[in-house]
Amino acid sequence: MEYLILVDSNDNQIGIEEKVKCHLPKGKLHRAFTIFLFNKEGKLLLTQRSKDKMLWPGDWDGTVASHPRQSESYISSAERRLPEELGVTCKLDYLHKFEYHVPYKDIGSENEVCGTLIGILDDSSKIKLVEGEISDFKWVTLEELLSEIKNSPHIFCPWLLVALNFIPESSQNINDKHKEILKMWNRDDLKSKLEESLKYHFPDHRWELKKE
Repeated sequence: MEYLILVDSNDNQIGIEEKVKCHLPKGKLHRAFTIFLFNKEGKLLLTQRSKDKMLWPGDWDGTVASHPRQSESYISSAERRLPEELGVTCKLDYLHKFEYHVPYKDIGSENEVCGTLIGILDDSSKIKLVEGEISDFKWVTLEELLSEIKNSPHIFCPWLLVALNFIPESSQNINDKHKEILKMWNRDDLKSKLEESLKYHFPDHRWELKKE
């Protein structure tokens, strides 16, 4: 049985709970992470969630989303999880974290403080999808992604949109290669391009950046 880290709104651990109980309709605030892997050309690796997932099955996500274990940092947990879902390893940097709560139909919800990590994958030929986790993947430019989000916001995971929205607020304490990628994705109109899709998933605006 998998247990998740329960946190308060300041991301302080206050306990642990079974994963399934954390994802019931009201949810319990817990710690999570999402990863953005890019290639050298600045394309983002999107993955499609397995149809077997309880929440948002078949929807498109960032590269990997999961949960830290006890004693793990956001970076160490994300670097541990990458090969478990994609069969690749990559050094990651921390960008930002945000809190959000969003229901999925009447089945469950996500109620998380979510750290966002960035990495550059040098060799994509070793990507191997793990059955039950990811059903497909694709590389996209920012223009392609924003166009798809505008036309079909319902096929994208809500936390992906929040993580993208906060790219301009990312930490500057990252390596130069990652800074160059972020420059490509930090457009002046990024937030305005995501505004309608965020309203679609969050009509009550239940998402916010967590200050460090």
